[in-house]
Amino acid sequence: MTRTKAILLAASALSVTSTLAYAQDAQTQAELDALRARVEALESVGPGSTPGDFRIGNTTLDVYGYVKADFFYDFEFDQGDTAFVNVIGEPSAATSGTFGATARQSRIGLLSNTPSNIGDIQGQLELDLFGSGGTAELRLRHANVRIGDHWLIGQFWTNFQPLDTYPTSVEFNGPVGIAFARQNQVRYTGSLGSDAAFSFSIEENVGGSNSDDPVITAAAEYNDGTYIARIAGLYGQAQDSGGTFEVDQYGVTLSGSARLWEGGLFQVNYTNGAALGPYLIGLGDAVVGGEANDVDAFTVELRQQLGDKWNVGISYGYEDYDLPTSTGTLAFTELETIHVNAFYQATENLTLSAEYIYGERNDVISGQDFDGNRVQFAAQLNF
Repeated sequence: MTRTKAILLAASALSVTSTLAYAQDAQTQAELDALRARVEALESVGPGSTPGDFRIGNTTLDVYGYVKADFFYDFEFDQGDTAFVNVIGEPSAATSGTFGATARQSRIGLLSNTPSNIGDIQGQLELDLFGSGGTAELRLRHANVRIGDHWLIGQFWTNFQPLDTYPTSVEFNGPVGIAFARQNQVRYTGSLGSDAAFSFSIEENVGGSNSDDPVITAAAEYNDGTYIARIAGLYGQAQDSGGTFEVDQYGVTLSGSARLWEGGLFQVNYTNGAALGPYLIGLGDAVVGGEANDVDAFTVELRQQLGDKWNVGISYGYEDYDLPTSTGTLAFTELETIHVNAFYQATENLTLSAEYIYGERNDVISGQDFDGNRVQFAAQLNF
């Protein structure tokens, strides 16, 4: 498998926000390399060899995933299983302190590889337990087919999302200010040399955009292991919830990271565009009063590896909408989050983690700002 494809599979298998993700620190690089080796082993099948967990005829199968238990405490507003900053300030979420726990982030995935006369054909099926309404029901995350070195068909992270520079968090979502969506799509990826690639996709629009029209994306990335630079663009249509008004939906994401010192990582993601709220963690309305809702958003993260066992980091996220938007009874134009976390590698497969999360949401009607504090602890066992 090409380096680009192996990275794509490894990123989805480990998940951009899993406890073991550690951004791209030294510990995670070893884990990604190990997963790449597993993926490459699936494709290097020779007579009599049996890589992977299972083999059916000419197809090799590999199972991956993790079991994760989260424990959290919300001080002012009950944000639920995920640190959902949008509920901060909502009277229905007010609390004098709420303890919660969940194992719903646990997931399982299956990778397959079948040689053919048009190139190796890979498949991915990944499920977690984040059902709707707080229930532990199987939910589809990824389901896709890759043909040869270039084509991906099915559900996967949107091409507009910067996977390699996504901030690390213990809780499920991570900071506001960044695109986060898994979409049905047809994507073509090409090489621009050993350290660079480009991609184009036609995708289904996200649900909050209320549009049946497809979305077109394009991206280019340079990644030499020390520096990452990426640009991605998106164009489509969005409608209000009643389908009365339709507007152009477009935007650009600029991302970069650098390892400027031993064990350190600094990375930034910036998104700007119109009607992009449904693609962002903050889920702002795409259309308000018949107009496209413009948004500026960014994340900044700093991480440091401390010896062989510890990794610590802090990230800041921000979203600023031109027009008031609401996911409840309060209207907001700004959202902010801060995540401070630490990860301890207890064994090769077991990671323990802790995180402090601060969120702020403004109410443009009352002129008030509301904030919420949360602490979270987790244990994750990878397989």
